[in-house]
Amino acid sequence: MKTLLSAFAVTLVAGLLSTAAYAENLVLYTSQPNEDAQATVDAFTAANPGVEVEWVREGTTKIMAKLMAEIEAGNPVADVLLIADTVTMQRLKEGGHLLPHKSPEAAGYDAALYDADGAYYSTKMITTGIVYNTSAAMKPEGWQDLAKPEAKGLVTMPSPLTSGAALIHAETLAGIPGLGWDYYKALAENGATAAGGNGGVLKAVATGEKAYGMLVDFMAIREKAKGAPVEFVFPAEGVSAVTEPVGILKTAKNVDAAKKFVDFLLSEEGQKVAVKMGYIPARNGVALPEGYPARETIKVLPVDAAAAVKNSEAALKTFSGIFGTN
Repeated sequence: MKTLLSAFAVTLVAGLLSTAAYAENLVLYTSQPNEDAQATVDAFTAANPGVEVEWVREGTTKIMAKLMAEIEAGNPVADVLLIADTVTMQRLKEGGHLLPHKSPEAAGYDAALYDADGAYYSTKMITTGIVYNTSAAMKPEGWQDLAKPEAKGLVTMPSPLTSGAALIHAETLAGIPGLGWDYYKALAENGATAAGGNGGVLKAVATGEKAYGMLVDFMAIREKAKGAPVEFVFPAEGVSAVTEPVGILKTAKNVDAAKKFVDFLLSEEGQKVAVKMGYIPARNGVALPEGYPARETIKVLPVDAAAAVKNSEAALKTFSGIFGTN
């Protein structure tokens, strides 16, 4: 009998340990590039050795389509989201899909960089500016330069139908006096193209297929450091920005692990991981990566996430009317 009880006790403890380990497993859905996603997960698990992370990577549009299909089927898999933009997160919040979390790390951030209810938090600043090939005749300084005759047929940009950052960028510029949708019409009339994501833009400019492009900052700065013949400009009028927010799903099965993940990304240690990848940190007091100008020289244009949610369908329709449905 004593042997049987001992065996039962061992089995019970093993089962409890297995359950505890399972409870610390985390499922992450992210739109980060694969290399960055792996580096993020590796840094987090090194700081939290009791948590295992399974991650799924797609562009924001595709990852959201996957998530919403799961929600509609009543079986959302992800615990936590790390995606491109606050507009998408705001839409999820308004739909009642996010779990508020008051992170103690929020004290290190400007209030504009996180949701007041704790539904989501910015983890970095990814701006969209101008990339150009170093052999280009014109060295652009502002957005209007891309509509000049010298740039005719030589400009490319990602499509908002494919890229969340491109949608934020279009909505941001559309609201700026002196730019607006008339600016995009001028670009189209000047032969600019809009298709695919940021990766295609970088390839086109780096190979000389196009001379100029609208591109997220880190891609150009990284490739320049690797020897690519490109330069990046933070336009004088200002840049749009996506902030790669993180949020916990209301249906998360592993809430404690998800909270640890959010807090790590927002911590000084987590922000230094972002800097090492080549991103502008969202947290105050953390130095920018090599290759960036001083933070105070970068003019970031404002975007109202709630208003952007309401206007996004109209913005996509307007953009498609100008450039087509690529």
